Amino acid sequence: MAECLFERLVMANADAWEAYTEHAFVEMMADGSLPIAAFRHYLIQDYLFLIQFARAHALAVYKARSLAEMRAAQKGVAAILDLEMDLHVRYCDGWGLTPDDLEAAEEDTPTVAYTRFVLDAGLRGDLLDLLVALAPCMIGYAVIGQRLAGLEGALAEDNPYAAWISEYAGDAYAAVAEDSVAQLDAVAGDEIGSRRFEELARLFGQACRLEAAFWQMGLDNG
Repeated sequence: MAECLFERLVMANADAWEAYTEHAFVEMMADGSLPIAAFRHYLIQDYLFLIQFARAHALAVYKARSLAEMRAAQKGVAAILDLEMDLHVRYCDGWGLTPDDLEAAEEDTPTVAYTRFVLDAGLRGDLLDLLVALAPCMIGYAVIGQRLAGLEGALAEDNPYAAWISEYAGDAYAAVAEDSVAQLDAVAGDEIGSRRFEELARLFGQACRLEAAFWQMGLDNG
């Protein structure tokens, strides 16, 4: 059975993928040792990231080649604006971050670098370029959550990050990641030449490195 595009992209960027999905930030979440200040900074920047993420999905509507692809992208926009943003604000409240705190915050440099990279990939390329740039985030969080959930103590009641881990290890987010994997294959089609794959692999690798920098930003501010 042929490997899916996502698996091929991970294999082509094994080091960058590991540096992202096994970053010290997430490892420290699993054992509860991550400084609270680091996580709060991450939460604020993740809120700002979601705003740009919604724009990226809106761009996917424009880049879509069919009504089916447009509807799939529109669902992503609606999920972020109508659900995820509100959920994130409520989650942040539990960490002492008010809506005013989130609205007043400025994007940190790694946030700007990552989100504008994704948008630029979509603007310069086609729908597949955009989806590949988004893939480390869309799929990687499920991979991270599921792995961390299997570590001893990660879901313990006294781990302040257990709820975050549970969210991304759960069935609901696993379904999101599976849909993203399938969408990559559907948009890519049956044949991707070696030159085209190299282009996509470079995009994926850079997105992984920017994801790792996003985690590091949290540590640097903790």
